[in-house]
This record gives sequence, C-alpha cells and structure tokens, in this order.
Amino acid sequence: MRLLSWNIHKGIGGVDRRYDLNRILTVIRHYKPDVAILQEVDQGVPRSRQHPQHELVAEMLDFPHAVFAPNVWLKKGCYGNATLSRYPFTQSQNIHLGIRGKKPRGALYTEIRAKTEEHVYTLHLINIHLGLSGMERRLQVNRLLDTTELTRLGTTSRVVIAGDTNDWNGALGRGPFKNAGFECVTGRGRRASLTFPAWQPVSPLDRVFVRGPLTSEHHFRGRLKITRQASDHLPVVVDFKILGHQ
Repeated sequence: MRLLSWNIHKGIGGVDRRYDLNRILTVIRHYKPDVAILQEVDQGVPRSRQHPQHELVAEMLDFPHAVFAPNVWLKKGCYGNATLSRYPFTQSQNIHLGIRGKKPRGALYTEIRAKTEEHVYTLHLINIHLGLSGMERRLQVNRLLDTTELTRLGTTSRVVIAGDTNDWNGALGRGPFKNAGFECVTGRGRRASLTFPAWQPVSPLDRVFVRGPLTSEHHFRGRLKITRQASDHLPVVVDFKILGHQ
C-alpha cells in the first residue's frame, strides 16, 4: 500500500503565489498513492476559485472515497484536512485539537478496509496538522493520544498518523509518539525526508508515524520539478507492507 502525505497549501505555489490545482493533480497522479492524506485543503474560498478541492482531486484522480474535515472558517469558505482513498471508509471523525488563542487545528480520523489479493485489512489513519509552537504541539498530541479513537485500539491494530507536524527538531517522535509505541517511518536525523520549504527544503515537517503489524518498505519525498512549484511543502511517500491476516 502506498501512502502520500502533503500540505498542498490550498494549491497556491510557495514561490509564485499562483493558484493552480493542476500542479497538485500532476504530482499526486505521478506517485499513484492508494491513500492521499492532505492538509490546507480549501472549500468554497475565493482565493481558490471557490473550488471544493477534495472533491475535484478525488474526481480527477479516480479516488472513489474522500472525506474532508474543515478546521479554519473564513468570511467565505473554509479549509482543513482531507483523506482520499482507493479503499472504502468504515468510520470517520474530525478530532478538534484547537488551543485557545491559537489557530484552529484538527486531526481527521478514518478507518479503512484495505483489500489485497488474499486478505482484507483494517487500517486506522489519522491526518494531522499541528500548531506552530512546541508547547501547542505537545498539548495537541497528548489530546489526540487520549481520544477514544486511539485509546480503544490495541497493539494489534494498524495505526498510521501522518501530516504536517510543524515539528522542526523531531521532538514529538522522540517524546509522546514514541512513548505511545509509534515509530517515525519517514526518517530521523540526517536520514529524514526534508519537505519544507519546497524550493530548498531544510526541515522534515511532514512525517508519518506507525504502530502495529505493518512496516515501511520505502519512503521518499517528492522530487519532480513541478512539486517544488505546486506548494510550499513537498509531499512524502511511504510504501507499506501490511503484516498479519486481518
């Protein structure tokens, strides 16, 4: 199973500041993910021609299943997280992670049933976009880990947390996520996939964490030239091997 995680910056280029959703489509189409976990997705906002972006991306790239969770409401429209899948969703829930006085944030939980040649597997996906300060992020992650969506899951559940962590130094992977049994599979230290800023990436803000019977076979960041123009982040791609039978 291939997962792509990307802060698409509403389809607005990080350098030219030009709105062009086709660049986003070109990149996602090139990497052919089974699941796309996206942040900063617009819906009904004038800057992005009032496009329902998650619906357009799902339609143009033949994702049969898509769910959108707004976190920030504007005078016209809103933006938030979207998860697109080639496998059906069995549950979805937007988990509010807002801190008073800070920009609203959220984590979009979805449960999917992924079918291979021989088996059908349940995966629990959490699409996150965390805050800008270290204290804010720690509070948000601790709140997330304490939600029913996660506390009800045992060690045999396959859980993937992915998105824009805004975590410049990897503190979350060494702290609360590690303490909860999660492993960062997009690299650590010098081996981390650098994703921000897109035109000259120096930080691995976009990360993927896993827990349970699945493993990463390969990970990389987007390297197409157009990828550096499409957003202010680069996407990360992870190829998973699902372990076990159910």
